[in-house]
Amino acid sequence: MGRLMNIGFGNLINTDRILVVVQPDSAPVRRLVQKSRDAGTLIDATQGRRTKSVIVTTEESVVLSSLTTDTLLGRYNIDEN
Repeated sequence: MGRLMNIGFGNLINTDRILVVVQPDSAPVRRLVQKSRDAGTLIDATQGRRTKSVIVTTEESVVLSSLTTDTLLGRYNIDEN
């Protein structure tokens, strides 16, 4: 099992399951989020705050985070050391 990384507000994700972390600004990412919401595979970990990053996992789940992609990258790199 991979390490657990905090993605905000005490929510954790297994780093082995992260496929990509992207910003939510582009139209393709917004469509991906909507398709995931419709399919029931969307996990909203923002606690009602603005979505600043979208995490796509190997299980085809999409996770929304209120942390920026840069913050998540820093946490991922810290976890790897």
